Amino acid sequence: MLREVVSTNKAPEAIGPYEQAIKCNGLLFTSGQIALDPATGTLIDGDVSAQTRQVRDNLKAVLEAGGSSLDHVIKATVYLTDLDNFAKMNEVYAEYLGHAKPARSTVGVASLPRGASIEIDLVAITR
Repeated sequence: MLREVVSTNKAPEAIGPYEQAIKCNGLLFTSGQIALDPATGTLIDGDVSAQTRQVRDNLKAVLEAGGSSLDHVIKATVYLTDLDNFAKMNEVYAEYLGHAKPARSTVGVASLPRGASIEIDLVAITR
């Protein structure tokens, strides 16, 4: 079993003792991404829709660095601090993962790092 660390400067650096993603046996496991700007490392301004778009951009960069893409996602986990934002998140989510339709869980949480409204982690098949 080969375990490979995946890292890219096109997504924010990890804010803890973990990697952006791990590639193993043809699968890519991303760490959760929040709406951090990769250039500054700060949380972007905006509502859950804007934050979801930034999370998408961060995850897309990590997937591509690991030899995968949004089209190859098989499982997503979404964490929301306010489940009243479910519909807004879902609109943006459908823009980039609606056609792939991976399995998904959505979990309401009390809080997320840096005051984020949303965090998403993915599992994808590598090419």
